Amino acid sequence: MRKIMTNIIFLLLLAFTGNSQSYEGSIDFQKKDEKAILIEFPYPSSIVEDAVADKMEKLGCRKKESKGFLVYKNTVVRDISTEPADFAIKVERKSRKENDQSMLYFIVSRNDENVIARNDALLNSNVKTFLNRLRDDVEAYNLEVQIKDQEAIVSKAEKKLREMNEDQQSMEKKIRKLEEDLKENTNNQYDQKKEIEKQKQVLEVMKTRRKSIY
Repeated sequence: MRKIMTNIIFLLLLAFTGNSQSYEGSIDFQKKDEKAILIEFPYPSSIVEDAVADKMEKLGCRKKESKGFLVYKNTVVRDISTEPADFAIKVERKSRKENDQSMLYFIVSRNDENVIARNDALLNSNVKTFLNRLRDDVEAYNLEVQIKDQEAIVSKAEKKLREMNEDQQSMEKKIRKLEEDLKENTNNQYDQKKEIEKQKQVLEVMKTRRKSIY
């Protein structure tokens, strides 16, 4: 019973960790400590960053990259606010030991003012909800990457099989040629033996004549 309860608690903790929610924090941006909304993802940082860039592009947002940040100037993300704002997003590995764990930082500013630092309850809540929902987008993007990678593996394996089939056909052709050569060699040996017997008979006739002369 105790073992079952331990397993249940472990699964619950695992589920909670895998679905951690966004929260407020800070990050260094343009040499300033800026308030930001943070969220963790159980995927490599490259996957998360590409997934977020893909999501923002689908929302019609154009990015610029600046010192490790994805920057979106004067952009409207309706799930966050109907007013344009500047968004700075950074994704990095959570720690050196956790290659498949990433941390995302999301900064919102207007007129060079950090909006999150104003503690706008509605906006901050919208940002958190937006980031929480990003989980599905990142998971879907990661799955597509895995599918493409697996397709490449399958394609490579199929190519190798085709090459092996071609090698087999080539070897079978060589075998047929060798069999034909072997058969021809056998026939030639038979003919050569007959020729040797014929020449031996000629030689014997010559030797017999020699005896008669001497």
